[in-house]
Amino acid sequence: MTRRQLIAAFAAWPVLARQPVQGAAGAPRFSDYPFSLGVASGDPDPTGFALWTRLAPEPLLGGGMPAEDVRVEWQVARDDRFWDVVARGEAAAKHELAHSVHVEVSGLEPGRWYYYRFRAGGEISPVGRSKTAPAPGTTPDSVRFAFASCQHYETGYYTAYEHMVREAPDVVFHLGDYIYEGAGRDGRVRKHTGSEIVELDDYRNRLALYKADPNLQAAHAAAPWVVTWDDHEVDNNYADRISEEPDVAVDDFLTRRAHAYQAYFEHQPLRLRSKPRGHDMQLYRRIPYGDLLDFTVLDTRQYRTDQPCGDKNGPGCGDDRSPDGNLLGDEQEKWFFRTLEDSPAKWNVVAQQIMVAPIDRDPGPDEAYSMDQWPGYRVSQERFLKFLGEKKPSNPVVLTGDIHSNWANDLYEDYAADNPKIVGTELVGTSISSGGDGRQSIEEAKALRDANRCLHFHSRERGYVHCLVTPETLRADYRMVEYVSRPGAPVNTRASFTVEDGRPGLQKS
Repeated sequence: MTRRQLIAAFAAWPVLARQPVQGAAGAPRFSDYPFSLGVASGDPDPTGFALWTRLAPEPLLGGGMPAEDVRVEWQVARDDRFWDVVARGEAAAKHELAHSVHVEVSGLEPGRWYYYRFRAGGEISPVGRSKTAPAPGTTPDSVRFAFASCQHYETGYYTAYEHMVREAPDVVFHLGDYIYEGAGRDGRVRKHTGSEIVELDDYRNRLALYKADPNLQAAHAAAPWVVTWDDHEVDNNYADRISEEPDVAVDDFLTRRAHAYQAYFEHQPLRLRSKPRGHDMQLYRRIPYGDLLDFTVLDTRQYRTDQPCGDKNGPGCGDDRSPDGNLLGDEQEKWFFRTLEDSPAKWNVVAQQIMVAPIDRDPGPDEAYSMDQWPGYRVSQERFLKFLGEKKPSNPVVLTGDIHSNWANDLYEDYAADNPKIVGTELVGTSISSGGDGRQSIEEAKALRDANRCLHFHSRERGYVHCLVTPETLRADYRMVEYVSRPGAPVNTRASFTVEDGRPGLQKS
């Protein structure tokens, strides 16, 4: 918005009957535009969603805000001119949470679009758009969703989000690696500010750097997001209390983890139930979409045992089959299985981070499996696949990120069987930018398919996956941009697959 548009919007803002927020200043002075990191919404339900913004006139320098809470007004309307305001209120941008704002809106109509905005002092935020989930017991004709992951700021532009916004998904899933923790490096497309991040202010500034990207802001403002993390939000390949670096003490790493978790919450449209408590944060959850869809969101990082076999890709060392190895933790796994078993939905979509299918990455005579993914936790993996085979939740589809490449996999109950039973589908989406300009190798893809009978598609390009769900089918389009090393890349659909209701397995579209 231009300055003139902002002034006009301020003048049109109806007077709010104020019930002042306890201890919050009402008319602060800002050194610059305070809504520099945009707006976002998330975790929709049938009557509302969570709204987010952060006051940060100097976003890369700690925010540039005074050490006091600030009163922020918010509005939700049926139209983008805000003539028909249906909800409004005040919230505190708390100093202890980097002046972030988390509002849980309720009382709205199910299954419809709304617009929202914030005001603080004499400034008004950009306008965002969000959509409530369908009502319980209803079956919408269709739901569109997109999923993405791995947006390394240094290695490419976020052009993929431009194209995603034009496709107008009802909801967007981000499956992790929202930021990267490493120090800035010369010679890349863009550069991180500062050294490897460890302290709370470091994580805040890094998240602000990423949130300042205009394409990322536009994607957040266009639809509600459902987020979960992977490893780089804290430290590469960490496992619960264990750092990637072997000489880091547990207490020191948990302090770092607490800093990372707090900053993550401060910068995402999460509900207050996800507010961290020290170094712990509740992130796994269920997002129902009427009787058509249940989205189950997992956390495969916070509760796992340490990666086996020295975290090296290979054939396994025996520890990958240890009964003590656990990827989800006992409590989350029980919740996950119970949620799937009790689901009334036609489609059960699992939003998580790492590849489930045991893909052999070495198409030659040797074997190579990732110990950081489900194949490194064979007992957990086999328990999940056996559950799908025995309990038969309706149409399970797993969404995966993490590995900067596309894969489309059938999930088997027993991969060692001569004629394995298909019990589900896995859609693995590539990165938004991590890894730089991608490529497609027809020869490599064919060799991997020959070595892995569950594999239907593989490429190393950049982009996202767009899905259309109806009562009869789930269609997945792998949408790829030609390059990320400069802006403006066109997009194309590299492959499309359909899953039919009641018929496990991928069909080429």
